[in-house]
Amino acid sequence: MAKFLPRPDGLRVFAALGMAAILFTLCAWLPAQAGTMTREAMLKAYPPPLVVGEKDAELPVWPILKQEGTATPIMAYVFESIDMAPIPGFSGTPFNLLVTLDAKGAFMSVRVLSHHEPVFLDGLGEEPMRRFVDQYKGISLMQSIKIGSNLNSQGKAGSANVYLDGVAKATASVRILNQSLLAASLKVARAKMGYAKGRDPELVARIRPDAYTPMDWNALVDAGLVSRKTFSNRDIEQAFAGTVGAGQNREASRAPGEAFMDLHAAYLSVPSVGRNLLTPEGWKVLERRLDPGDHALLLVGQGRYSFLGDDFVRGAVPDRLTLQQEGLPMEIRDLDLDASLVLPAALQGAEWRVFRVIAPAGLDPAQALDFRLRVTRSKGMIYPERVSKDFAFGTALPARYFESASADDKGWHSIWRARSVELLVLLGSLAVLAWALAAQGWVSRSKRRLALFRTGYLLFTLGFIGWYAQGQLSVVNITALIQALIAGRSLGFFMYDPMTVVLWGAVIVSAFVWGRGTFCGWLCPFGALQELVSKAANALGARQVRIPDRVDAQLKKLKYGVLAFIVLTACFSVSWTDRLVEVEPFKTSITLLFNRFWPFVLWAGGLVVASAFFYKGYCRYLCPLGAGLVVLGRLRRFDWIARRAECGQPCQRCRSDCAYQAIDKPGKIDYDECFQCLDCVAIYTNEELCVPLILKNRHVSGQVRIPIAVAGSPAAKLARDAA
Repeated sequence: MAKFLPRPDGLRVFAALGMAAILFTLCAWLPAQAGTMTREAMLKAYPPPLVVGEKDAELPVWPILKQEGTATPIMAYVFESIDMAPIPGFSGTPFNLLVTLDAKGAFMSVRVLSHHEPVFLDGLGEEPMRRFVDQYKGISLMQSIKIGSNLNSQGKAGSANVYLDGVAKATASVRILNQSLLAASLKVARAKMGYAKGRDPELVARIRPDAYTPMDWNALVDAGLVSRKTFSNRDIEQAFAGTVGAGQNREASRAPGEAFMDLHAAYLSVPSVGRNLLTPEGWKVLERRLDPGDHALLLVGQGRYSFLGDDFVRGAVPDRLTLQQEGLPMEIRDLDLDASLVLPAALQGAEWRVFRVIAPAGLDPAQALDFRLRVTRSKGMIYPERVSKDFAFGTALPARYFESASADDKGWHSIWRARSVELLVLLGSLAVLAWALAAQGWVSRSKRRLALFRTGYLLFTLGFIGWYAQGQLSVVNITALIQALIAGRSLGFFMYDPMTVVLWGAVIVSAFVWGRGTFCGWLCPFGALQELVSKAANALGARQVRIPDRVDAQLKKLKYGVLAFIVLTACFSVSWTDRLVEVEPFKTSITLLFNRFWPFVLWAGGLVVASAFFYKGYCRYLCPLGAGLVVLGRLRRFDWIARRAECGQPCQRCRSDCAYQAIDKPGKIDYDECFQCLDCVAIYTNEELCVPLILKNRHVSGQVRIPIAVAGSPAAKLARDAA
């Protein structure tokens, strides 16, 4: 059994801490630029006669004041969106926008400080994105802002929305940018301008998942779960009285008492509504389509007027329908739900759609929803005069179907709750790994047992931690930490990614016990991908190239230079840091599953292919994250891999078999480069593989058991020497 031996010196611990302190001190001396709005940067951006106030200690907002005689009224608020709404972009990393709102809630300027969107970094360039954000200037938060096509910069005639031109081939990215901007801006508007009575958008009620009762349509109406509003022809005519739209509809004039539009609204994401109106399969589809905190709203309309519009496109924002809550607009987008809806006979053939409101919008189920239906009339043929009127209707959810807001309902708390199953699986797997490393004698009792356990765990790491749960740690985590510390920003944005937080916690704890290799050897999805490819290549007959020890030792130093260059760059340039971190193939291979611009795919794919011949070459020679973990691994307090006096003197069996070349000639383990594969432990405990044990048995029995090995291999040579 391997013994945990306390390390005799504490110098490496102090050295690691000293290196970290020196590095951070050096970063603190360098100027912070884009993405790190210090007071100096703010003073340059807003020179006199503007006055930059003190940054709010609780909500990171800079007030901008203007000197007017003896008074200095607040004219604007400036903030970074990543502090308010760190919504992950298409790349998995949030946009960071510098937003200037005037005191009435209108955008004065929007500037992109940092982003990681492949479509702008690799293909279109950043100019289309800059043109896109310039369109926000002068638009009020009270308006319903939507992303349209490049053909509607002036907005659609009669639409209830304000449309911005989108960016071709970047629809998903600009939509996320828009969501980040609006969610962050509304949060500031609530806190600083009294919007929605100052309610914190993160303190919202939650739908009760257990509140379900079988009900038909009429029972849902009686329970207050379905709201109905009927607009008569008379209502519409009265609204248009005195305008060019008066009397333009003959049918309304002939039958003023008849229905113009009969509307029904409900929260379809409430189990008592969705499970009763959808089939079991449809309900499962709806649940899969909604992210944590999202809401699905059902609208059913019957009458002479469509609430969607003649040119409505599935999956889009409706032109005629808008939603507000407490006076603030909220985007509703067609969920394009392909499911059957159970409606009463009276509503058969009625128009219906399901709309989604995303979690960052801050919709509160405890507050009423205020819909607006826009009706537009025109007079004239060639240059018609148009006039539009909005007709209000609403719905409110009964109290028994939601849980009231509490201080525990902050945004990241809900994300952790929503991912609780994934986190439990991860914690369980970490417990299994901790047991395997502690009980290494049992796991490595035979080569076959170790191979089965290790291969199975690596498949789990790649499939679950990497591709499914997106738990790939990255040097981006380190650069984000440095930039946030320099800028004095909160580190709360990390809490929006629970998998990353838990994995970093495991890395820090394991560093004290086992060192760097716990993550690099077992928990890194890209490392697992390389090793699995290497195993598959070996099974197909590919031969691994063993780098000469002297060259190997020099190549292993490269990753420290890569790390140092990235970290220093992170201290003064976000844009260059974004470029340099692409040395990591993690985003391409794990986050985006190789769905990216071809140079990145070529780089990541080339590294994977190379690992078939150079065992985990990227991990050993280039990985900046691995270099950072080596520094952290200096905190290790135990030499936990057992060694014998004969190891290295003269036995070289473990050293010859170590694919990582982490054992020196005297037999000492280089824990900085050890990936904890346990291959040497399997040899150490095996009487048919360990030469000292073979020699011991020879003295006891007078016979020597020769290890089974391929002719010409190091193991075969060692066996002959032992005999």
